Amino acid sequence: MSTNILSHPLLDHKLALLRSVGTSTKDFRELTNEISMMLAYEALFDAPTVPTVVTTPMGRTRGQLVDSDSFVFVPILRAGLGMMDGVLAVMPNAKFGHIGLERNEETLEPSSYYFKTPRGLENTIACVLDPMLATGGSASAAIAQLKKAGAKKIKLLVMVAAPEGVEKIEQEHPDVDIFAAVLDEYVNNVGYIVPGLGDAGDRIFGTT
Repeated sequence: MSTNILSHPLLDHKLALLRSVGTSTKDFRELTNEISMMLAYEALFDAPTVPTVVTTPMGRTRGQLVDSDSFVFVPILRAGLGMMDGVLAVMPNAKFGHIGLERNEETLEPSSYYFKTPRGLENTIACVLDPMLATGGSASAAIAQLKKAGAKKIKLLVMVAAPEGVEKIEQEHPDVDIFAAVLDEYVNNVGYIVPGLGDAGDRIFGTT
């Protein structure tokens, strides 16, 4: 449907720190959370709302509440887990699913080892969380599994995207909206985004 690359000076600032090889595990996690908050904010621009009436110190007024039941956030294990706290800061009542995918280091193709989501996917907007969209293989496989499980509307939230990954999602899942903090140059011959930030999972969990 559309590819949305965020643009904001504060986001650029956080991305520069996130990329740095000198950024500690603690700071990398915190920056991931902050960037995830910004991604969630942008991706939820069309969130369904329900009307409400609230009492202020000066009287009563009408308002709108986001229908948190209409969303399911689905991190791709394991790196996607690093984005959960940021999303929860925006939508604390959110429901979560989990998709476990492993990448074959020789073929770079994903294989599934875990899939668990709340019931009623067909009535929700499923938001896939993955820090890096490199070749697009894992994200595409995750989206395909969600569709097979009944999801009708899906969004993909990533911190760093490569043209190869964006092209793959646009070709294989043209109905999916992509929200990325930045679009980088290319994917190298071992599957890493350039300039990228290295392996997001390793840097989040301190396994470098």
